[in-house]
Amino acid sequence: MPIPNYQSIMLPLLRLASDGREHRFRDLVEQLAIDFVLTDAERSEMLPSGTAPLFDNRVGWARTYLKQAGLLYSAKRGLLQITDRGADLLRQSPAKIDVEFLRQFKEFREFQVRRRTKDADTSGVLDISTEMSDQTPEDALATAYSTLRNNLEADLLEQVKSMSPAFFERVVIDLLVAMGYGGSRQDAASAVGKSGDGGIDGIIKEDRLGLDVIYVQAKRWDGTVGRPEIQKFAGALQGQRANKGVFITTSVFSKDAEDYANIISSKIILLDGKQLAKFMVDHNVGVAQVGVYEIKKIDSDYFEGE
Repeated sequence: MPIPNYQSIMLPLLRLASDGREHRFRDLVEQLAIDFVLTDAERSEMLPSGTAPLFDNRVGWARTYLKQAGLLYSAKRGLLQITDRGADLLRQSPAKIDVEFLRQFKEFREFQVRRRTKDADTSGVLDISTEMSDQTPEDALATAYSTLRNNLEADLLEQVKSMSPAFFERVVIDLLVAMGYGGSRQDAASAVGKSGDGGIDGIIKEDRLGLDVIYVQAKRWDGTVGRPEIQKFAGALQGQRANKGVFITTSVFSKDAEDYANIISSKIILLDGKQLAKFMVDHNVGVAQVGVYEIKKIDSDYFEGE
């Protein structure tokens, strides 16, 4: 099952605190993970930023919203306790608690006003579109980033496909060097595109010292690359007594081609167009940085001992 959103967590979280005692937030997170029957993989899934586990982050936002509505409070850092309002609410046996439900409390509405984006054209109008969704701010940011990233990769691949074969060779060189192969760019340029030896487009150093080499085949194609092309490349590797190769294409590989590459003794990595674009973005080949956004959180250690 998917990891629950923060709105689905609010009522179970409040119920866990219904005994009126102080609870460590960490203990509540672990109990909620058990109650939602999360797998180890789901518990270890991180935010796209890699700064915190996704489930923990969503529980954290559920806690924030319940506190802002006056249903929970923290007498000490890291501890949570239900309020009289929270206890009264549970006695009413609500079917769910979500953002719309919390808007009945004046403190929560004021919290929303403080969080809204200031806009002169919408002065005095409360924009709750984000609040009413199931996404935390981190989720919304991750979704926006994913959309931008996917669009960039698609546009980048189309750009590469429209270039000449010679330019595609340059892209391959730049990417391999950026990934740490080929020594210097000059070394890589002198190797890739110079072999022309039966199915091999180039030979590139696996490391800067040249302790091993990787054979390269690069195809700027629109059609599907099938098994025969991979068999030809594998045969060329055997002819060189080589056991490592990478086949790069701007298109896709057939299932037979992928299956064949997985069963042969030679290690052949298949890099299709989507993967090519992804690596180009990851290693800043053909793309430029236009902005950086830092996400910060309170440094709890700074306030330790207060």
